[in-house]
Amino acid sequence: MQRNVGGLDRIVRGVLGIWLLAVAGAAILTDRRAIAVTTAIAAAGLLFNATTRFCGGNYLLGIDTTETASCSQE
Repeated sequence: MQRNVGGLDRIVRGVLGIWLLAVAGAAILTDRRAIAVTTAIAAAGLLFNATTRFCGGNYLLGIDTTETASCSQE
């Protein structure tokens, strides 16, 4: 897998992933299982993207937010 997530995009995905995990935990405590499962799956996806620095959606759309894509090294 080639990296296509970087910089601010990676930070936002990580923060949103952690926030969604907190929402899932609160939903479990209030016995809202459907919301808990949905937010936990979304959190897992965002945290996977932030950790591996790869997003399948970005790949399909041709989006690359890594630092090397935004400026030329030559």
